[in-house]
Amino acid sequence: MSNSVDLLKILVAFDTTSRESNLQLIEFVRDYLAGFAVPCELVYNEQRSKANLFASIGPAQVPGIVLSGHTDVVPVDGQPWTVPPFELTERNGKLYGRGTADMKGYIACVLALVPSLVEADLRMPVHMALSYDEEVGCLGVRSLLKALEQRPVKPRLCIIGEPTELKPVLGHKGKLAMRCDIHGEACHSAYAPLGVNAIEYAAELIGELGRIGTRLKAPEHHDARFDPPFSTVQTGMISGGKALNIVPADCRFDFEIRALPSHDPSTVAQELKTYAEQQVLPRMLAVSERSAIHFSELSAYPGLATDAHSEAAELIAAFAGSRDFGTVAFGTEGGLFDAAGIPTVVCGPGSMDQGHKPDEFVSLEQLAACDEMLQRMLSSIRLPAQ
Repeated sequence: MSNSVDLLKILVAFDTTSRESNLQLIEFVRDYLAGFAVPCELVYNEQRSKANLFASIGPAQVPGIVLSGHTDVVPVDGQPWTVPPFELTERNGKLYGRGTADMKGYIACVLALVPSLVEADLRMPVHMALSYDEEVGCLGVRSLLKALEQRPVKPRLCIIGEPTELKPVLGHKGKLAMRCDIHGEACHSAYAPLGVNAIEYAAELIGELGRIGTRLKAPEHHDARFDPPFSTVQTGMISGGKALNIVPADCRFDFEIRALPSHDPSTVAQELKTYAEQQVLPRMLAVSERSAIHFSELSAYPGLATDAHSEAAELIAAFAGSRDFGTVAFGTEGGLFDAAGIPTVVCGPGSMDQGHKPDEFVSLEQLAACDEMLQRMLSSIRLPAQ
């Protein structure tokens, strides 16, 4: 079986929501590749409940091309699906199911290419890299990249198949997600000045985040390739308090920085920490020595900024048939591949407009176009017939 639609049907049926294991899918791919005598390497997590997969076809001693995708998907809980999310449903030229766009459609096209890759006489290898836990902070791929760094020959290009409607993407923002825990002093609200109101001090810190975000909007910080063209800061979750007549002792909020590739998001976190230590905490401690403010990192990944004149850009332009290079607002594993010394681009079927939503879909037209892009790649790396 090597048709991309048939393969997508199988892949969608595996519930690989990030909280679940991806091993059934990985073992299916391993067995599928074994049917073409293609060996693969599995890199497990510590609990051996999830794994990355890496496989190569072609000459190992020269730099090749990595076709990379993540196997996990976001939850469907509470979403009003009109089709079964873990069954492939075709309607009016669209294939519905969780992960069809993000990003099992691309993986299906890559697997569909395997028979042609095996039969071809290649002048460079094609590698397949499948990861876990991308949706919760690009976690799984890190152990795979660590294993690849030990190899003497680095790939010359990685194509991350996130949904871009097959438009070549050279850049995306990085992300840093942080948590702030504020501990104050509870008391009866009738004697509020005797307590340390954790919610109110959290509000001060959130207000400072807003001011930092406003400064980042200044034109001198803009990069017109991105939308929005500046680094953004936002508070996404907050909790605290027990009852209205109790001064709250504890409050927690989570915030994130979506940073332009040229901007280190840790500078925002450090600025907020300095403000907390110098402006907020001393006033809390003046009331109660048990007061504390603690910051912790939830997740982080680097941005991507591949040069438009690089070999990686030239290659994806040839494969995609377009030099209309763009950027995306969402993050990918691309920055991690690039940081590992593997030039990276993002290009895959479908649109993130459908990703993470109920009734997610990829069109048959996009899958066929992805098949064609991969065939163009194959044609460019095939040795001429003797």
